[in-house]
Amino acid sequence: MDVPIETWHGRTFASSWTESESARAAAALEDGGLVVLPACAFDIGAGETRFLDPRWLDGSRKNIGLDGERIGGSSARGEDERALHAMIARFAAAASGLVERLLPDYASHIQRARTSFRPAAASGRALSARKDDTRLHVDAFPSRPNRGERILRVFCNVNPAGEDRVWRVGEPFAAMAARFLPSIRRMRPGEAALLAALHVTKGRRSEYDHTMLALHDRAKLDDGYQRAAPQREVRFAPGTTWLCFSDQVMHAAMSGQHMMEQTLHLPLAGLRHPERSPLATLERLTGRAMV
Repeated sequence: MDVPIETWHGRTFASSWTESESARAAAALEDGGLVVLPACAFDIGAGETRFLDPRWLDGSRKNIGLDGERIGGSSARGEDERALHAMIARFAAAASGLVERLLPDYASHIQRARTSFRPAAASGRALSARKDDTRLHVDAFPSRPNRGERILRVFCNVNPAGEDRVWRVGEPFAAMAARFLPSIRRMRPGEAALLAALHVTKGRRSEYDHTMLALHDRAKLDDGYQRAAPQREVRFAPGTTWLCFSDQVMHAAMSGQHMMEQTLHLPLAGLRHPERSPLATLERLTGRAMV
């Protein structure tokens, strides 16, 4: 779904965005689609353009992250670090505000999580298949169980040289899950407690978290699936902002450089259609509760 809004700020929304349009955008997202704002650019200030260079990465990560007030993954120090922190924090506030205005039903439920700045190219990194985001996958995190909470992400291509961000978008979540579920074992008794006790996970992993991680891995490790699964190319030009539930949309970042990304968590209670969530889908397919 394309949205013809050209500003991150509030005044324009009052006259150009209606309740029915908000409902359509939420339905598109909760059905596993993308909401794209092709003319809604995030402004990089004149003094910030120097950060559009992978040399600001510290070499240990593929992105520079802001968790609360702590910045990580950057080689910047002193005044450079403060300026970089301010740029990423400004994006975090803008992205959160955009979602609150675009999707007001979510506003009282969303919780801001990690903000990322990715100055490096999406392709060309030597990674294991599990960590290779150029392979189709849904997002699931080994150390952070979420027990069905949704992962809503706001992306913006800030490339200064006119380069598109190129994705592959795959088949519906239910089709992918039905394909791989028969090969996924259930959690063993005591497994979740052990992982939490060893601090492998931050909190206890649920059957849902276990299954989502397995689906993430099965899809990424299956070369035949990566080649032959239904998929299409989607290109995001510089200045484009887009949103999706990345725990539901099969996606792969094929190319592009310089992107901002905000992760927001949304409980099932905040959805218009919780029956369309990955948790509900997996429970229907397996016939059992997963949290």
